[in-house]
Amino acid sequence: MRRNTLFKSVLVAAMVSNVVLAYAQADKSNDKGWTNLFDGKTLNGWKTVGGKAPYSIEGDAIVGRMTKGTPNSFLITEKEYGDFILELDIKLEGKETNSGIQTRSHLDPKGNDGRGRVYGRQVEIDPSARAWTGGIYDEARRGWIYPLDLNENAKTAYKAEQFNHIRIEAIGDELLTWVNDIPVSYVVDTIDRTGFIGLQVHSIPAQLDGKKVYFKNVKIKTTDLKPKGFPKDVYIVNLKPNEVVDAEKKKGVKLLFDGKTNTGWRSIHSDKFPERGWEVKDGQMTVLKSDGGESTNGGDIVTKDKYAVFDLSFEFKLSPGANSGVKYFVTLKEKSKGSAIGLEYQVLDDALHPDAKLGRDGNRTLASLYDLITSNRDERARRPIGEWNRGRVVVTADNKVEHYLNGIKMLSYERGSKAFKDLVQISKYKDWESFGEAEEGFILLQDHGDRVSFRSIKINTPN
Repeated sequence: MRRNTLFKSVLVAAMVSNVVLAYAQADKSNDKGWTNLFDGKTLNGWKTVGGKAPYSIEGDAIVGRMTKGTPNSFLITEKEYGDFILELDIKLEGKETNSGIQTRSHLDPKGNDGRGRVYGRQVEIDPSARAWTGGIYDEARRGWIYPLDLNENAKTAYKAEQFNHIRIEAIGDELLTWVNDIPVSYVVDTIDRTGFIGLQVHSIPAQLDGKKVYFKNVKIKTTDLKPKGFPKDVYIVNLKPNEVVDAEKKKGVKLLFDGKTNTGWRSIHSDKFPERGWEVKDGQMTVLKSDGGESTNGGDIVTKDKYAVFDLSFEFKLSPGANSGVKYFVTLKEKSKGSAIGLEYQVLDDALHPDAKLGRDGNRTLASLYDLITSNRDERARRPIGEWNRGRVVVTADNKVEHYLNGIKMLSYERGSKAFKDLVQISKYKDWESFGEAEEGFILLQDHGDRVSFRSIKINTPN
């Protein structure tokens, strides 16, 4: 009996040993090709730039201490990287500030009194109620590229006062992020194919002085890169003009403007494209300057197809003082003297065009549902006049509608609801029966007599 018991004990020990060895080998295999950017003991390979917040080592983590009276501070790699997959864990003390991870970024050596100004795409770490962790912000350059209004399901991924695992894939022109294994952002960009990686300590109000940001398990892979799968239902911000990338094609996204011709568009007055008043040039479809009146030159143009449920994206560039609009559920059945009738995503220079001060409570301003619902006043959503802005209109099967501007949600409403009908009754549309409630309609670009350019007009419709 003793021999059998001893034999069983040895056998069990051997089996446990084999299991442990197998897991160890698996872990080693999983780590193949990865390089630790932090050796756990020193900050070799890193340097501090920007503000004066100090970085030190505590246990197995790099720790940045928030410091009052100094601008954004960064610990950046001395080496630059092109294509990579980066993983790390990060924890912030408190919820009153944020942090970030710079990717393929750069340094303006003259900024911040010679300490340098970091600029480039940043993966946001945001413990606040806004909850945009994993979103993409272009530090010191273009502002928000991928706010989490575009992927609200990911807003719960971040866990406050805990270490959060971040995965970043920068491969070719694509930048993808995960927070605690939850897919967050998908950006296709055209700039910065190489650059450094940086760990941010944000500038703070005085009461946060001394709070800490922890970074650990910082590792990178630069060869044999295998992208992780990303869900088809996550919106893609594609900054390549007039192009649909493979991931968009798989979702069903199609161009409504090919960047070269007026194919797919016609005048509201005929089956042909206007002979004057519009120009297709340099990848842009532009309504030309005339007298500032509604549809008095080339006139409005509409798609040749009608749409009912859709996700419409477009970029637009305003000239100073310009007015235009993108309309949807246009039927062309209503009689009107100027522009065709339809629900309108307002495109306007709020500062210089008088229409911004008309209507009720600003409901004729940029990204508003014209004359009905005022858009979000968040100034971070607005780009300067003369720069490209990204508009988006989403219509669901249950008649829910959302307007976005540069990725930030500007308003939402329900077509045909009592609240919607009540707004129509106190608007300029009150004389049109069942305004905005058509089952389907054309998409329209408005000629309001001012120079406005459009590009990257895309639509996704359910199969």
